[in-house]
Amino acid sequence: MGDGFFSETHYIWLTVAVLLAIAELFVPGVFLIWLAAAAALTGVAALFIDLTLSGQMTLFGVASVASVLLGRRWYLTHRVESEDPMLNDRAARMVGTTVTVVEAVTPNEGRVKVGDGEWPAQGPDMAEGTLAKVVAVNGGVLQLEALEAIEGPK
Repeated sequence: MGDGFFSETHYIWLTVAVLLAIAELFVPGVFLIWLAAAAALTGVAALFIDLTLSGQMTLFGVASVASVLLGRRWYLTHRVESEDPMLNDRAARMVGTTVTVVEAVTPNEGRVKVGDGEWPAQGPDMAEGTLAKVVAVNGGVLQLEALEAIEGPK
């Protein structure tokens, strides 16, 4: 091979592999790591085997497809269970919480205070200031039950 960095293509492939692995840390999705593996494989192959540029590109393409498919299969068979499965479902997390009615609730409309915000709500007739329990969320509208109806008379 000739002189210089660009004539020794295995360095380029290994550099691309490192850059893709670093990019995986900053880009969500678990995809670039498989391309990094394919680039590393191509770099190692180019180090030991005298491949043409088209041979290297073909190897990288085949290795990319294979590594992505194998990675996908691995992730499907080794699912990571979340400690908080509703982490990104703010509405579903409200089910079971106690809220305060800020605009009278009817079967068709109303508003309740949840934390420091307000949400649209529906349920049995409830006056402003009533405490209620969220029993479901449909289309961003909280479905309520009056606490007195749940707990019974005091």
